[in-house]
Amino acid sequence: MALCAALLVGAAGCGDDPFAFDWSDTPDTVLLYSMARPEMNLQSAFNFRQRRAIEVEAPSSAGSWDAAVDTRGGEVVLLPPGALGVIGAARITTLAGLKLDDVRQAPGDTLVYVGDRPVTVAMGNVYVIRTNRSRGSYGTSCTYYAKMAPVVIDAAGGTLTFEYVTNPVCNSTDLVPPK
Repeated sequence: MALCAALLVGAAGCGDDPFAFDWSDTPDTVLLYSMARPEMNLQSAFNFRQRRAIEVEAPSSAGSWDAAVDTRGGEVVLLPPGALGVIGAARITTLAGLKLDDVRQAPGDTLVYVGDRPVTVAMGNVYVIRTNRSRGSYGTSCTYYAKMAPVVIDAAGGTLTFEYVTNPVCNSTDLVPPK
């Protein structure tokens, strides 16, 4: 115990925050398949906190994803869980005419997020995701925020490739790491 305290005091004394998250704003890229495609068991949804693609049809997938991809009316759309009747707190908002690097903060107003209907995906927009709630450090209930931008939208082929950055800090709306 004394060793742990000494290490924490030593780290704090050097100006480092022992509780800070080291995260990068370098985007990762993901390819998802539209749920409208005829093949089964394709990765059509994404969990932004865990940074993993998910098969919506998998029995264990309910409540484990933040946004799914579908094709509606000839356009690729993002679906929060509520748009498919799945219980979940994940929400999506659109920031039109921006680049991923331009978005530094998620909107704090919860009313701008969509949770129960499709969100059309278009080039030149950035989408901010409020994730499903999950247990954070010390048992707290956390929402995480991510930003994503389409790289390739292929409505005819039923695919969406996007880049994204997720903030790993519980309930923080920052979308760039602290300097």
